Amino acid sequence: MIKSMTGFASVTKEDEIATVAVTIRSVNHRHLDVQLRMPSALQGLEAALRAVVQRSVARGRVDVTIAAQPRGIRPPSVEINEPLVEALAAAMARLRARRVIDGSLTPGDLLRLPQAVTFQDAPETEDEQRLSALVEVTVGEALVALDTMRCQEGTYLRAELDGRRAGLAETVDRIEGAAQAGAEGLEARLSARLEELRLDGASDPQLLAQEVVRLVARSDIQEELVRLRAHVQHWQTLSEGPDPCGRKLDFLLQEMNREVNTIGSKAEGPNVSQLIVHAKAELEKMREQVQNVE
Repeated sequence: MIKSMTGFASVTKEDEIATVAVTIRSVNHRHLDVQLRMPSALQGLEAALRAVVQRSVARGRVDVTIAAQPRGIRPPSVEINEPLVEALAAAMARLRARRVIDGSLTPGDLLRLPQAVTFQDAPETEDEQRLSALVEVTVGEALVALDTMRCQEGTYLRAELDGRRAGLAETVDRIEGAAQAGAEGLEARLSARLEELRLDGASDPQLLAQEVVRLVARSDIQEELVRLRAHVQHWQTLSEGPDPCGRKLDFLLQEMNREVNTIGSKAEGPNVSQLIVHAKAELEKMREQVQNVE
């Protein structure tokens, strides 16, 4: 299946406990790279949200930005170690009476003593659980919207790539015809030269005939054409399948380019070189477009 790696989605949901806004942007990338930005109060959801994104997207850089405005979330609780504070106050009072120190115990003094004052996050409330659920639902809807856009972009990509694939298949047929004509011309020229040499008695006719056969066989490109057409057919199978295929299409293009280069080095004929250049140009255009396929 051809799906674009480029997409955008923005979803906002709210209820009586919070308003949550999720924005997702995706661009092409060699692998899957998920970046999450969210308030510190939601950091506990990062692992779960990252897993949700990874199940939805196979490849690309995905930036997820989450904004939440909760209502009525309990603040952290403050615990004072009263026995310790009372003991400290009494000790300082005795020291002041003896004129050892001046001043009294202040709140600032207590904050510098971790044993005297401790801060604890409020226990998770029902509202916090509902906020987490709202965030997860909003992210899920944003991912659905993102996938819809990536599929739409993929439809345009596939139409463009299918057109180029069909054009490449036609060029392969033309290369085969031009190469066949070139091989026949080569054989005719070599046979004529062989006849001239035979009449002149310049060399062993049998050895010359073997050399003609070797040269003609060297220009045969049927194996390369069979593999190239198989790659073109495999391309169609991948693009019509249900799975992400960007990496496989990129690999196929490398194989096609290798076969085209081999054909160009072996085939004879005045038009073959032009057709090879055209085929390589089409493959390069396809390669550029495949870089954005998931």
